[in-house]
Amino acid sequence: MPPVEAESPATDLVRVLDDFFIENPQAAVLEDGRVIFDMASARYSLSSENGRCLLHLWSEERNMVRTVCGVRERKDSLRIESRRFGQSRPQFFEIVPTRDHRSPSTRDLARTRYQHLLERVLTRAFPGWSVDNLRTATDLEHSFGPAYTRGVLRRGMTNWALIAVNSEESPATIDGILTLGILWLAHCREQGDGKRFFEGLKVVVPAGTSRTIKARMAWLNRFAAKYELYELDARSEELAVIDCSESGNLQVKLMHAFNPRTALERCGKAIDRVLGLLDPGLRATAELRANGPAEVSLALHGLEFARIRREFAANSFAIHDEVTFGAGANETPLTPENEDLFRDLTQRLFENRCESGTLRNPLYRLQPERWLESALRRDIAELEPGIRAEMIYTQVPALSAGDRGMLDLLTVTHSGQLAVIEVKADDDLHLPLQALDYWCRVRKLHREQAFQRHGYFPGIELSDQPPMLYLIAPALRIHPATDTVLSYLAAEIPWEVIGLNEDWRTRRKVILRKRSGSLGPRN
Repeated sequence: MPPVEAESPATDLVRVLDDFFIENPQAAVLEDGRVIFDMASARYSLSSENGRCLLHLWSEERNMVRTVCGVRERKDSLRIESRRFGQSRPQFFEIVPTRDHRSPSTRDLARTRYQHLLERVLTRAFPGWSVDNLRTATDLEHSFGPAYTRGVLRRGMTNWALIAVNSEESPATIDGILTLGILWLAHCREQGDGKRFFEGLKVVVPAGTSRTIKARMAWLNRFAAKYELYELDARSEELAVIDCSESGNLQVKLMHAFNPRTALERCGKAIDRVLGLLDPGLRATAELRANGPAEVSLALHGLEFARIRREFAANSFAIHDEVTFGAGANETPLTPENEDLFRDLTQRLFENRCESGTLRNPLYRLQPERWLESALRRDIAELEPGIRAEMIYTQVPALSAGDRGMLDLLTVTHSGQLAVIEVKADDDLHLPLQALDYWCRVRKLHREQAFQRHGYFPGIELSDQPPMLYLIAPALRIHPATDTVLSYLAAEIPWEVIGLNEDWRTRRKVILRKRSGSLGPRN
């Protein structure tokens, strides 16, 4: 790929960046040597309108909008010259093919050394057992990548599937080991053809990294297999057993509920001002959503384009409404001087982010999960009649041991059973266990009666049943391994997979539905 200099047309810059992201789905964005976006989970959009290359990056943690002035290829990475909105001083950041920006040879060497270390430790820790066929070879057909060391522990006719990961891999890779472990166990059992008995799965993670895996492993089906979790200290070569039998030490905090109607009333004048700047035909399409007791956002199909905050004025105790538009670094206060700019931006947004739009347009592609979530809030009762459509909480904050978790949708059925809805617009191998994380938090909060104490579901008597877990995604975007992972979840977890039509932006229709118990038991 030839270098693209600073004076290149915006369309060329968009093409180079888009090609790099497409060719490197595990790319990472670095600023001052620090990873600020992991593109395995983050999202991006590119546009070349008005002769500017605009790059928008966002994730659960942060948002960034930059005008790209130049791109230069540096070995396997791109060095980006950019400017923030309203600033003339250029800033630089780098896009690399993977979050692990070690050279391939360095990365492979670390994994090979870890494999030898693991074999020594296992041989010493499990006398009488043979360690067979440790490997890190990629097997895309079965979703196995080189980050995990896979193998078998064997003694006579008894076998255990084994999977391990070293401390130099990313936190997301370490947390994802249980999904791959389940798939490896299932693969070993299939390859055994009933001639070799695989008793269960042993998982080995670096010292101090087992918290997420432990919480997930506690909710796997004990009738399907046995599961053992270990932490390996690479320096001392000590292998420590982690007790996963008790999940009750999960610490979860819930933010207090607020009254959305009151929040909208507080910001009423500012809302009227923003809506007054929109064409009459667009006002009915805009979504009003209270983010907090003193904050309201306006969005189109889940994509926020304006925000209203009630706050103290500078150097005063007087409260006023601050209205901003744009996102991230491009968030700009709305003033009489830039109202025309706001009209132009929203007009372009409404023209492109519509049901008749095209995937070639970045505004149409932007934040597909938020679009799907927005649509589900309106017509969830048509897709799942058992849910009370008038009682849906969006992006509920639930904090666990320092991690800020945001539940996509939390609602309740007509029988009073809580329902956790996890939404995905693209295929995700880790969807079942990520959804399990949220289910565990909701279950614990429910058992502690935290929802009633914090003002959720007023006037509704909640059932003692465990929460229902819904996984909703376009049917063609549900990863093929999802059924296998779900079949290993504990029977106490009621779940349902709902697959939608591919053109869900236009209308939503259920074309696939699976429920817990429908996959048959794993033996």
